[in-house]
Amino acid sequence: MRLLLMAVGQRQPGWADEAYEDFAKRFPPEMRLELKAVKAEPRGGKSPEQLMAAEGQRLEAALPKSVRRIVLDERGDRVTTKQLAERLERWKGDGRDVAIFIGGPDGLHPDLKAKADELLRLSDLTLPHAFVRVLLAEALYRAWSVMEGHPYHRE
Repeated sequence: MRLLLMAVGQRQPGWADEAYEDFAKRFPPEMRLELKAVKAEPRGGKSPEQLMAAEGQRLEAALPKSVRRIVLDERGDRVTTKQLAERLERWKGDGRDVAIFIGGPDGLHPDLKAKADELLRLSDLTLPHAFVRVLLAEALYRAWSVMEGHPYHRE
């Protein structure tokens, strides 16, 4: 199974790219973490609806067929690390790759959200996009390690 981080925005600070790659390389071959970043729509003179629609089309074009769609959204489910590990186990059993969507500055288009299999909340805080990628990669790695039976400090 592949975990695909579908993100708007291609340029991130070097520290973010380095931290993301550090977590991505820790995943085993049977559960790879891959980033698929698409270009953000230029902001000049367009409405948020137009911006999100253009970015949504780019995300859809980069998306493999037949994936489970998970959208990060402030109204999504709050999950603990153990609950995320349980979801990873369920997703793995489903047999499909998993695409996790990270929106651009204006968020994700409602049509893209409507196609989601699940909505997840990463945090109640507003986070910089570069940090979201790193935090999500770390959370998925920690959930995978719990799923594999590695000791968890909260037990």
